[in-house]
Amino acid sequence: MKAAVFYGPNELKLEEVNKPTIDEHEVLVKVKVSAVCGTDVRIFEGKKTKGVRTPSVIGHELVGVIEEVGDQVKGYFEGDRVGVMPVIPCGKCYYCLNGRENVCANRTAIGYEFDGGFAEYVRIPRTALEAGNVVKIPDHISFEQAVVTEPLACCLNGQRKANVKMGDVVVVIGGGPIGLMHVQLAKIAGAKSIILSEPIDHRREKGLIAGADYAIDPTKDSLEDLVLSETDGLGADVVLMAIGIPFLVNSSAKLLKKGGTLNLFAGFTNGVLSEIDPNVIHYNEININGTSSLTRSDYHKSLSLIASGQINTEVITTTGYGLEDIEQAIADVKNGKGMKTIITQ
Repeated sequence: MKAAVFYGPNELKLEEVNKPTIDEHEVLVKVKVSAVCGTDVRIFEGKKTKGVRTPSVIGHELVGVIEEVGDQVKGYFEGDRVGVMPVIPCGKCYYCLNGRENVCANRTAIGYEFDGGFAEYVRIPRTALEAGNVVKIPDHISFEQAVVTEPLACCLNGQRKANVKMGDVVVVIGGGPIGLMHVQLAKIAGAKSIILSEPIDHRREKGLIAGADYAIDPTKDSLEDLVLSETDGLGADVVLMAIGIPFLVNSSAKLLKKGGTLNLFAGFTNGVLSEIDPNVIHYNEININGTSSLTRSDYHKSLSLIASGQINTEVITTTGYGLEDIEQAIADVKNGKGMKTIITQ
């Protein structure tokens, strides 16, 4: 089979490799669609290394059709259309037992410890099946729609951490695919006003389609002035950072009203630090938190939102890529030319 094999920073090769074999407790999935995540870009550049093996097949956003089923597997059949949650919790550690399976101390993941979706086939290990990480996709949803279930589920986790409520003024920093998912989820949550900050023209345009009330170029106009004018000088209830740029953390915190919440949703490069004025936190009593991955419950809720038509997936994806275009798909996400680039097989 064909697979994009990752050998290290900036070294990804499309190769002919052996098709995975499964044992009696596993299934083999024929990958129909995979998607490039911002995390994949960071892995490709060598900026994210935890859990990443070399050589290996990366890619953790994937959907497909079950091609083979192990003799001891129950509930799954050849031909089933499925999505795969990449993060596999152990179910036994302190975090799993206390409602934080997304940060499981012993987590493993498809695309990390196990080969991922930038290939024609992917083996789903027993631990993933037993944890319920393989989910059947409704027939009326296309694979191109379903492939965003995993990142949307992560955004649902972020919205919960940020505590977006009805009537809130929400600022989203970064108008990439993740940012536009947050725009849509904030709208569904009942936000009164959603302000998107994004310097790239086509992403601002898509942001308005996604439901943002304002889409501002922060290099030309004052984001702070807009937020203050929209909130009678108070500041935003929630700021969601959908881009991992450390120097924006402090200015993002200053956009909040007293008691507001800043959620650091995007991943940041390991070792790159950010300065923040502690008085902003102290005197304004703001909350700063982060988001990591998703829970299985988030995935099911995410799939339901897509299935019910409440999420516009077209505005957050860019199609037209094959497995042979994997490096271009990664580059287009990195430089902002594309949204979430979709690889169809």
